[in-house]
Amino acid sequence: MLTRRVLLGAGVAVSFLLPDRAALSAPRSTAHRPVARAPKPLVMLDPGHGGKDPGAIGVSGTYEKHIALATAQELRRMLALAGRYRVELTRTRDIFIPLQERVAIAQRKGASLFVSMHADALSDHSVRGASVYTLSDTASDSQTAALAQRENAADRFGGPQFRNTSPEVARILASLVRQETRIGSARMAHGVVGALRGDVPLLANPARHAGFVVLKAADIPSVLVEMGFMSNKADEAALRRPAHRMKVAAAMKQAVDAYFRHA
Repeated sequence: MLTRRVLLGAGVAVSFLLPDRAALSAPRSTAHRPVARAPKPLVMLDPGHGGKDPGAIGVSGTYEKHIALATAQELRRMLALAGRYRVELTRTRDIFIPLQERVAIAQRKGASLFVSMHADALSDHSVRGASVYTLSDTASDSQTAALAQRENAADRFGGPQFRNTSPEVARILASLVRQETRIGSARMAHGVVGALRGDVPLLANPARHAGFVVLKAADIPSVLVEMGFMSNKADEAALRRPAHRMKVAAAMKQAVDAYFRHA
């Protein structure tokens, strides 16, 4: 600032301040500008199967693809209401998307978490209960190995370019998953199991692992949730009820909340 003194006469003088030119030309401080907030984490929900791939068909004719989409839409609604996440679905209608494209969608969108939702079938109709799976180059048990084989076989609907990879390539792909991604996937799986327990019937040892193609995103923690078995009358009947699907979705939201609190 510059001080200017002006004589008014009769010995009277007045002083006042003028801004200097440098101050006038200096850029304004940006301290008052709001700091840009980091974007909310993106949760990518993946309703299994769709279109020409019905998935498992229940004992009374219910299609897995419809159950998966209905539950994913309910979970999206709950997560969106929380206001803490961006939520997208790999499919929002009854269309077929190859397994590898589902992973690619999550990667292109920059997802922070990938949750694939299913309801499989077994030859043993007495088996019921939900379970959660993470990626591994070896299966935790024979039942899980067979499940992974069935889920991976969904790409038979997409033509020869999406056929199952060889066991050697599958092992290489699994080895590319970074350690922190494995840890994040395991933490999310543990959270889903804990949230479902008590409200939804679970398989024995419900946290399992195998080489699921849809979980092979090396940079995104990923889990596959089997909400029950369409081959079991009780599970199928439960999954047909909106109230039960809301219960499953609420438990999964609880797990998502816990995951991001500790991420």
